Amino acid sequence: MRPIKILFSLLFLSCSFVSVFAQELVINHLNVITMLDDKVLEDHSIYVKDGVIMEIAPENEISAVGVRTLDGRGMYIFPGLAEFHGHLPNPEQYGPEFQEEVMMLYLANGVLRIRSMLGHESHLALRDRVMKGELLGPRTFVSGPSFNGNTVADPEAGRAMVRAQKAAGYDHLKLHPGLDTPKFLAIADEAKKQGIFYGGHVSLDVGLVTSVTRGYRSVEHIDGFLEAMLPDGTVIDPTVSGPFNMNLVGQVDKSRLAGLIQLCLENKTWMAPTMTLFERYFGYQPAYELRQQPEMLYLPGLLVTQWFNTKSKMEADGVLAEAKVKPYLEFRQWLFLELHKAGVSMIMSSDSPQVFNVPGFSIHREIESMSKAGMSNYEILKTGTVNPAKYMGQEGQWGVLKPGAAAEFVLVQKNPLEDLTTMQKPQAIMIQGKFIQRDELQLELNLIRQKYLRQ
Repeated sequence: MRPIKILFSLLFLSCSFVSVFAQELVINHLNVITMLDDKVLEDHSIYVKDGVIMEIAPENEISAVGVRTLDGRGMYIFPGLAEFHGHLPNPEQYGPEFQEEVMMLYLANGVLRIRSMLGHESHLALRDRVMKGELLGPRTFVSGPSFNGNTVADPEAGRAMVRAQKAAGYDHLKLHPGLDTPKFLAIADEAKKQGIFYGGHVSLDVGLVTSVTRGYRSVEHIDGFLEAMLPDGTVIDPTVSGPFNMNLVGQVDKSRLAGLIQLCLENKTWMAPTMTLFERYFGYQPAYELRQQPEMLYLPGLLVTQWFNTKSKMEADGVLAEAKVKPYLEFRQWLFLELHKAGVSMIMSSDSPQVFNVPGFSIHREIESMSKAGMSNYEILKTGTVNPAKYMGQEGQWGVLKPGAAAEFVLVQKNPLEDLTTMQKPQAIMIQGKFIQRDELQLELNLIRQKYLRQ
């Protein structure tokens, strides 16, 4: 059977992505990055059936007979990327169609798994539609609504919220600032009893040490470290300390980090760094420049305007002056790399959609930030592949390319272990048993952009 070239435009495929390739295929002449290690299997074939990888081997060793074949033409294949701190929109925010568009923005950027961290009941239905194959989207995990000082009236109310969210089917609990220690301890205890992961921001009254030792699965935004590294007796005045207390960075005692790292390692605490969030939302790059970036055209104009107004006000108030912000961003880069070098596990995360972080596109900006901080290409890929599966307790089921694992992968033109930018333009993806080429992904992007076309 004559192989079909992957990049050939298949005009008979519809926008619903129901294709002849949905069930069983072999792709030949690929360079396979399995993520089981940092090696590349050159000129290999991958045999996929019903959404599962059956074989990875040289072409003459593949056992499939009579199966449609594709010619990978020397492209590289890897398990795709993750956005493990996202915020799926609610249906009242620009309609339920926007939720589906966000899912497509992720896929078109090679993001094949997401963890949404601010829950809404509609997210459960969205996740279930994806799981059933009714909606094209990345593998999805969702947290419940926020636990914070306003939503948790007392410790028993916190316990009741945990039980309710577990019963509703959420995958994770999201904690925000404002919790006092009794409320936090009740939430943490009940979450352990119910067997549900929890993590998030670090409340000032609770602190990083208590959060980590009481079972935080993930610390979002590398939160709480700055405060834990301040000298004893430091008074934090939120009216002058700035966002995330960034104005106190000059008082940090870096010698305290070693003890905090040891706690994280002992308690197997993960980090969701969201480096690009701070560089764009709280950074000193002007809002008017960020507003003009091409990816903003894939979002409702009102949303981008809201982001512009939010950041512009902070700029006008002098909150984001370079002299204030630059030392804090440099501290975050240093902190990120020190945690990584010490072996603290990281999950790829950018916090999208959030101020000037567009779903999918922002993950590539996060990758740039991780690379700039000093993380190797292979380790960066691990944060978006192997690590999210480990985080969810599903190691080996996805996020790697091996027989028996989910057939979720991305094809790119160059070796991402050498060139990270190649991942910005997936040539094809495979998800939910469907093989989707670049032309179709681009068509979907064009339709979204056309919908939000602005003069």
